[in-house]
Amino acid sequence: MIIYLSNILIKNGFLEKLQKNVRFYSSLNIRDKELTQPENDRFFKYSDLSVNLAEPHMLQQKPNVHDLVFGKFFTDHMFKVYYHESLGGWQQPVITPLENLVFHPAAKVLHYAVEAFEGMKAYRGVDGKIRLFRPELNMERMNMSARRMGLPTFNSNELIKCFSRLISIDQEWVPHSESSSLYIRPTIIGIDPTLGVATSNSAMLFVILCPVGSYFHGSNAQKGISLLADPRYTRAWPGGCGNSKVGSNYAPTIHVQNTAVEMGLQQVLWLYGDDHQVTEVGTMNVFMFFINENGDKELVTPSLNGLILPGITRNSILSLANEMNQFKVTERTITMSEICQLLSENRLLEMFGAGTACVISPISNIDYLGQMLHIPTTEQSKPVHQLFLKTLLNIQYGYIPDHPWTWEID
Repeated sequence: MIIYLSNILIKNGFLEKLQKNVRFYSSLNIRDKELTQPENDRFFKYSDLSVNLAEPHMLQQKPNVHDLVFGKFFTDHMFKVYYHESLGGWQQPVITPLENLVFHPAAKVLHYAVEAFEGMKAYRGVDGKIRLFRPELNMERMNMSARRMGLPTFNSNELIKCFSRLISIDQEWVPHSESSSLYIRPTIIGIDPTLGVATSNSAMLFVILCPVGSYFHGSNAQKGISLLADPRYTRAWPGGCGNSKVGSNYAPTIHVQNTAVEMGLQQVLWLYGDDHQVTEVGTMNVFMFFINENGDKELVTPSLNGLILPGITRNSILSLANEMNQFKVTERTITMSEICQLLSENRLLEMFGAGTACVISPISNIDYLGQMLHIPTTEQSKPVHQLFLKTLLNIQYGYIPDHPWTWEID
């Protein structure tokens, strides 16, 4: 069915049109195009990159693609670069064998969670080429997060070039499989050897790589995930940093996630406010597809109001939906009372999460105030979430060649 839907789009010229126009739909509240940043001698540059390759005895055995677990195996090399205000800013970038990091025990990252990170992937396409998916948006978001945490910013294009070189060195770690990919984790941390909550005058930016399979290892996520929606717990709040990708957003969620698992559920549907607004699901943005009061189909996702991480997959789905022009697309507040009403009136068709790690995950059940709500996401004859999934995978794995959302690695 998914292949059939994709073929319809190809025949109607949708994907060809998409290649030309889709960049201009942005919901990240940042520039959705190749970034242009002013020249700054304090930024590190790809042209200064030095490479220290691992000795043969240091190379690791690559895992079987069927044994991949998210975030468990790491490649042979890493990228890193230091920032020191006292030395004029960013220092020389290097690629080295994967190694442990060493900092002073007073480093700000260890005491005040002064850090920001990104999650992105490299894909080995059907043509053998390795592609990145919209890395410029990840880098812009990382700079936004770094500013919020009092960390130095960097030139996005220069970092993309640097970790592209890293991937080319460890290219045999990119799985030869369309069910797997190479996860890329850029991270920036404050390493000042002084206590005190203040802007970091010293920092380290590093990138590590790991081959990954399904995020929901050992479960068939396409049957739909189950969620705990408990209004006692809040992930983000107005004026906070819910729209930044920083570790301090995630650590406090672990206890609640464990509570969900103990109840036999898989993830948490994060709510906010007295009206129980839907914000995110686990580490994903959330979408709802339903029949509105006018009898028309509509796709809706929470607006970027400071509580929501501006996801790259979220942005891409909105762009695809706008370009398809087959149903209404809206960014607005969603409440649990609306979900309950839509279910009671048989107007709720699908709910799904969207993010880099798991791409798109259908939602089947929500435990809310002691009641189990069944969402018929996987029971639709032509589910829209699978159409989005198929189209995104076709772009990422090169079935749609030369797409403007992909960056090929030499």
